[in-house]
Amino acid sequence: MFQTPSATPKGSDLFLGNQLCFALYAASLAMTKTYRPLLAPLGLTFPQYVVMMALWEHRQLTAGALAQAVALDAGTLVPLVRKLVAQGLLQRQRSAEDERSVIISLTAAGQALQQQAHAVYAQAACATQCSLEERKALTAQLQTLRAALSDSAVPPVPPVPPVPTTQEIS
Repeated sequence: MFQTPSATPKGSDLFLGNQLCFALYAASLAMTKTYRPLLAPLGLTFPQYVVMMALWEHRQLTAGALAQAVALDAGTLVPLVRKLVAQGLLQRQRSAEDERSVIISLTAAGQALQQQAHAVYAQAACATQCSLEERKALTAQLQTLRAALSDSAVPPVPPVPPVPTTQEIS
């Protein structure tokens, strides 16, 4: 396999192995890949599983609260919920207090699926090869990071002026 010579140490901050963003991205892909065969018997994709976990915790949520809980925008959440409704796991109904608000809740089948999901959690936890304490600490660190990134407004970086060519210098 052909590899180009690596950049000077000055550019090492741009090496993939030194990037938090890439480590998170690659770990997220690996985690989703780990869950795929575990969730298949439940008939769920990973994003659907995340929605179900939020509802197992809260039993019912408005669409807006569910979107916030699972960190998805409405355009992504609505098709997921529709599929889960079609599978008989969730139900949607308009709020009696505010017709503009849609309440999403578990059906009996959705509640029953929670029992099977405990095995998924245990198998995924085992796959991490981390202790319970390590998983809790990592989860807390990632939640802190997410909050910091969500709360920070990063100012745009001004463009770097082009390096003049030798013809422009003369």
